Amino acid sequence: MKFCKPKPQPILSLDVGIKRIGLAYCDPLCITSNILPAVKRFDNNQELKIIRDHIKKFNLTGFIVGLPLDEKCKMTPQAIDCKNYGQLLSNELKLPFSYVNEHSSTWESSNRFGIKKKDKSGLIDSLSAKIILEQWIQEGPELEEFTGKGQIKY
Repeated sequence: MKFCKPKPQPILSLDVGIKRIGLAYCDPLCITSNILPAVKRFDNNQELKIIRDHIKKFNLTGFIVGLPLDEKCKMTPQAIDCKNYGQLLSNELKLPFSYVNEHSSTWESSNRFGIKKKDKSGLIDSLSAKIILEQWIQEGPELEEFTGKGQIKY
């Protein structure tokens, strides 16, 4: 698979889970990435207001959503949920976005930052979002305007 660095821009990275969404963002030149507190996921999607507030506060121009694909790069049930959440966000926020294969990001954040996988604070989720963001900065793909089901290439 060929990787291509995307153009630098300030974006939000989301590690979407069943209970929480980890958040991280980068500066306009993609030099630094920072974590934000994870947000609780609600049935009525009221966390969208918090996400929208972060986008406004940090002047972010797009977002990425991690997809937990399996080791063969196939969709998992959680990846399908993440994909659907990304489409919901795109419809609500009207920002360019992309998906990033986040296979093993929680495992990597646990090992790299010494956080237990059973962490209930959401720290591991936001650190995973940071890892997803760092991967996107290095490998892309470029953000795209939401174009329906054709946007995802998995």
